Parts: sequence; structure tokens; C-alpha cells
Amino acid sequence: MPTEDSKHRVDSARETFAKKISADAGLRGPSEIRAAFASTPREQFLGKGPWTILTREGFRKSPSDDPALVYCDAPIAIDPQKGINNGQPSLYARCFAALNIQHGETVTHIGAGTGYYTAILAKLTGAGGVVHAFEIEAHLAERAADNLAEMGNVTVYARSGSDGPLPDCDVIYVSAGATAPQRVWLEALRSGGRLLFPLTDANGAGAVLMITRSSPGAFQAEFVSSVMFIACVGARDEATEERLAEAFARGDVQRVRSLRLDAEPDRTCWFAGRDWWLSRAEVG
Repeated sequence: MPTEDSKHRVDSARETFAKKISADAGLRGPSEIRAAFASTPREQFLGKGPWTILTREGFRKSPSDDPALVYCDAPIAIDPQKGINNGQPSLYARCFAALNIQHGETVTHIGAGTGYYTAILAKLTGAGGVVHAFEIEAHLAERAADNLAEMGNVTVYARSGSDGPLPDCDVIYVSAGATAPQRVWLEALRSGGRLLFPLTDANGAGAVLMITRSSPGAFQAEFVSSVMFIACVGARDEATEERLAEAFARGDVQRVRSLRLDAEPDRTCWFAGRDWWLSRAEVG
């Protein structure tokens, strides 16, 4: 049973952690994102310690089961055999800031893992909002459902979020790498809705792409951050992976402005998939 002193120490570590990752994500001063991280106990979503934490020397076991050790800006393994981690907090904070989630919005989280970042999304949308969390790994979905049971605005689905239909929503956040913006994701977005997902090559390297539905059939697009992510089951195409690696190697992701569907790519094309392409031109 933790003592009051140990609880205070862990709470203090969590508060310091929240300030640091918020600052690393470009957020200055108090914010709802910082408050959500500061009030969400990461250790409760990781299982019993010691934990396997990514360091400069690779994944290493923590020296003890002291909960304060999980308040670091590093991925922590939740299923080492499958390479599934609780990802880097500052990256998630940066992505959540880009999404600008508002109270009362409906959020879909694809790749919920054990629910840590789902809990933060639920706090960002507030009691008046709704979060639909999809996790294809049944044992992780069960843990997420248990971890999130007291959050009345969250529903966990033990299935792929790459298959339709999905609920209509304002925000879709994908925690696994895809080789294309899936149509089922785009179709679920309401007007003004935002989709954010890692667009990655065969090695899991790439960048986080945010797509905003500005009007029916029109989508703004911009890259937010470079990333490494595991694959999103059902959202991969081998033929696209190699070409994506070549596109990212050019180093000009900042030129992307919009997503186009179905139409033939023109001279503004940055990258073309099977029935979609990213353009260097603004929407319209």
C-alpha cells in the first residue's frame, strides 16, 4: 500500500512530466493537454512493474517497480512480443495540439492499446464528448475496457478500426502506421473533422499526416511530425511502401497542402497512391 509520501512523490513526478512534454510539444504555460497528462496515471495502464522502457541503448527493464519511473518521455512496452508500445508522450501531445480537440466533440481512437492515450482524449473532449476506442488485439482491448471502465464517455471495441462502418465523428486519431488515408476514415469525418495518422513505409518510418475535411470532397492536408510506428492492420499496401520511402527521402514534406481523391494527379502532386494523392496546392 503506497504511503502518502510516496503518492505525493509520484504525483509530483507526473506534474513535472506533464509540464516537460507539453513544452517539448510547443505548448507554453497551462493547457488542457498538460492538465490531462498531469491527471492521468500512466502506470495504471502499463501493468505491474518493472517496465520495459526505450532508452538510448534500446529497450531496458526499469530498475524497480517505482511508478515515478514511467514519467519519462519514452515508449514503454505493453506487448513486447508484438512490438506494441505505449508510445512517446511528447509526440502524442504534439498531435493532440494539432487536432485542437474541443469539448463536446466525438473522437475515434484507432489502436487504443491499453487505453492510456484514449483516457487523455476523453478528458480533452470532456464529459459532453464521446470517444470510440478500437483495438484489434483482444487482450489489449480487454485491458483497455477495464482501465477505462470509470470513464462514462468512452466505448471500447475489440476490432479493427480499418474496417467500416465507423461512427460519424469530429476527430479520428490513429496510433499505428498506414500507407494511405483509408476511405472508411474519411467517410466518417463530419464537416470540419480532422483525421491524424502516421503515413509510413515498410520499416515503419514516415510522418504524421493531418487531414481536415473543409467541405464535402475537399480535404486540407499537412504533415505534423516525423515518426516511427508499428503497422496498422488492414491499412497497409506493400506496393505503396517502397514509393513512400522514396518520397520521404526527398525531405520536402512541408510542401503538402491538400488531399485529392480519384482525380488524375497533376503537376502539383507530391505523392500518388492508388486512388488518392497529396498535392502541393491549396484546396480549391
